[in-house]
Amino acid sequence: MAVRRVGAKAGLSREQVFDAALDFVDAHGLPALSMRKLGAALGVEAMTLYNYVPNKDALLDGLVDRVMETAFADLDSPGASWVPWLRSFAHALRQALLAHPGVLPLAGTRPVNSPDALRMSERWLAGMRAGGVPLGRAMDVVNVVATFTIGHTLAEAGRTPGHEGTEPNLDDRADELDPAEFPNLTEVIATRAGLDFDSRFTEAIDILLAGYAALP
Repeated sequence: MAVRRVGAKAGLSREQVFDAALDFVDAHGLPALSMRKLGAALGVEAMTLYNYVPNKDALLDGLVDRVMETAFADLDSPGASWVPWLRSFAHALRQALLAHPGVLPLAGTRPVNSPDALRMSERWLAGMRAGGVPLGRAMDVVNVVATFTIGHTLAEAGRTPGHEGTEPNLDDRADELDPAEFPNLTEVIATRAGLDFDSRFTEAIDILLAGYAALP
């Protein structure tokens, strides 16, 4: 018996498939994602999705690519002013990841390697080299900034896959802490000193970039 290939749904695009997958992961968590459930969310059979993405691994890679596309859509290529460019790069990446926290585990483990992402990386490296940054250092600083941003955002908003909502929180221990034994932690909880993710991230990125800019 011949197998009937399910055609692509009229009006459905690859971008819509990945946007729907992002919404699904944000709402239900990464472990819940399947081609069948994604198809149902889009109102199509799971087989229809294979016209847009060959398998689930490609779907996971595409989720990361889609977040990166969103993050860097308005980011020009760097040049001589590569330090402020990388600052914008870091903040744009953090905001995109905060908008889709369910993708954070993927962003940390599945580097972008689609043709479009590789072309984007090539433009960045070319721009930094034109600005006087050696190739190896350009690779290092982009990767360090991206890795720090992903890790910081994972600590800030990440959720444990399959156990979302169970993450421990220092505030949950507030009533258990004896101020005599934990005077500093008690003060942190009361004053929120050192708990501002925005200012911590901004300062850390500035320190990182200042260090790289000062290298001979």
